[in-house]
Amino acid sequence: MFRIRKIHDDTTEINRGTLSQIQKILRTQFNGLSEEDITKLPDQLRNPLKHRFRSILFVAENARTEVKGFALLQYAPDLNFCYLDYISALAGRTGGGVGGALYERVREEALSLGVSGMFFECLPDDPELSPNEAIRAQNSARLRFYERYDARPIANTAYETPLKPDGSDPPYLVFDGLGKRLPLARDHARRVVRAILNRKYGSVCPPEYVNKVVKSFRDDPVRLRDYQYLTRQKSQKPANATLQGKRIALIVNDTHSIHHVRERGYVQAPVRVDAILREIEPTNLFERRPKRHFGLEYIKAVHDSDFVNYLRNACARVPEGKSVYPYVFPLRNHARQPRELPLRAGYYCMDTFTPLNQNAYKAAIGAVDSALTGANYLLEGYRLAYALVRPPGHHAERDSFGGFCYFNSTAVAAHHLSQFGRVAVLDVDYHHGNGTQDIFYNRNDVLTVSLHGHPKYSYPYFSGFEDEKGEGEGAGFNLNLPLREHLDGEQFQEALEIALKRVRRFKPAYLVLALGLDTAKGDPTGSFTLTAKDFHVNGRIIGGLGIPILVVQEGGYRTRSLGINARHFFTGLSAQARTTENHSTRKDMN
Repeated sequence: MFRIRKIHDDTTEINRGTLSQIQKILRTQFNGLSEEDITKLPDQLRNPLKHRFRSILFVAENARTEVKGFALLQYAPDLNFCYLDYISALAGRTGGGVGGALYERVREEALSLGVSGMFFECLPDDPELSPNEAIRAQNSARLRFYERYDARPIANTAYETPLKPDGSDPPYLVFDGLGKRLPLARDHARRVVRAILNRKYGSVCPPEYVNKVVKSFRDDPVRLRDYQYLTRQKSQKPANATLQGKRIALIVNDTHSIHHVRERGYVQAPVRVDAILREIEPTNLFERRPKRHFGLEYIKAVHDSDFVNYLRNACARVPEGKSVYPYVFPLRNHARQPRELPLRAGYYCMDTFTPLNQNAYKAAIGAVDSALTGANYLLEGYRLAYALVRPPGHHAERDSFGGFCYFNSTAVAAHHLSQFGRVAVLDVDYHHGNGTQDIFYNRNDVLTVSLHGHPKYSYPYFSGFEDEKGEGEGAGFNLNLPLREHLDGEQFQEALEIALKRVRRFKPAYLVLALGLDTAKGDPTGSFTLTAKDFHVNGRIIGGLGIPILVVQEGGYRTRSLGINARHFFTGLSAQARTTENHSTRKDMN
């Protein structure tokens, strides 16, 4: 089993280890590569302007992040094409489907970028160009594989002219039209070829050689070689194929409904999830994906171990059908915890209305599993994932629960993603995410930004002030934007733009969005007046970041409008996210 993950940079220990494994593959399987070409890989990811391509690296790896194969796609936004630089499976792994999965993934990426097509080199299957029978057989197998995707060598040009007269196996230039079956214009092909030869081979290709090859492209449109192995009818992957990442991976906490407290005034009810699903599933924006189970070590990476163990034990001991509410709140002296579990609830809780019962712990575990599952779908290539969970989590601090929150699903997922790249957490719930702030307050690899009702009049009252900016290494990496009591959609969007300006400056690889829909007009827990139209605009603004986004459901309690507002938000988010990454890359490269 393996997953395919996009590598954004070398800022984390895991990514540095992954790049080291890839460089080892390059050294052992690409004998002609110079050490300079191999060692520049991290710099290619960091500095696209320097190398005149935006490098997009995919790795096939197992659960232990052991590399089974990789593919390096080069994107030239100025000329609107992609060049597949390398694709390779680990020696001895070619039969495990790694190469095919990687090729399909880079094809998806190229399609999502809206390019004219994908170009790459493949060694020839012509005996006159490849005299060694064994090598030629390998070349033929590769070309047969690519022909399945209607990717064929460009015909009637001098591209496969050796640099040296006695050279053997000069590569064909292969073109994959990505299933669009559109003609390849000669002038565009000439610009692409010149860019490939200058940007990739500029140090070895003299200008006269480049000019000769470029001028040899005379056919208009450019011709591809006739089918050698398959027929046109058997080539696959049409342009309208569903792309991974075009839809939103939807993970629902299927254990949420067991946590149903029927006491009067308890707004954290299962009907919330049903109301959202009823509106969003008919949109066809979502792809329902199964929840996976993760171990407690993921939770204990952000929550105190004693706190986690207490919740598990306390919830298990509450009689069935009963709930325990904290009512004694001792000053926290970690050397002297109360002996009785019901009394200790106040030791670990921050309010009097968040109950402990047999199902609270189970539902909270399910919520964390859902968020972690969504995070992993981002790692596997989805651009958007939505963890629709109950109970919420953003009020749960490292060693305390409250605000209907037991474990901080948003923080657990953000920490998990932070091992693979920089992460920003954006909290748009009406209430301040004090738990998320507490967990990351001393860290600089996770930026926390929150828009919320001012703590002078909004729960949790004791945090969310402007002067809380982080401590130690985290100084400057926590931004609070407390808002006035009565706020409409336009005023909220002004604050949202300020928040996203800080997020962009941080340059995260991933965004975890704590989505609170309790900013809506009429919500029983808030005082803002956002409408469905406002949520659509908010979605478009956030989607404009152009990075993978995990949405984790937090608050939102007016069930009459909850689903409608969720639908409008995701409609805006999805529409903008599909177009922004390509546009932002063009801007960066030009």
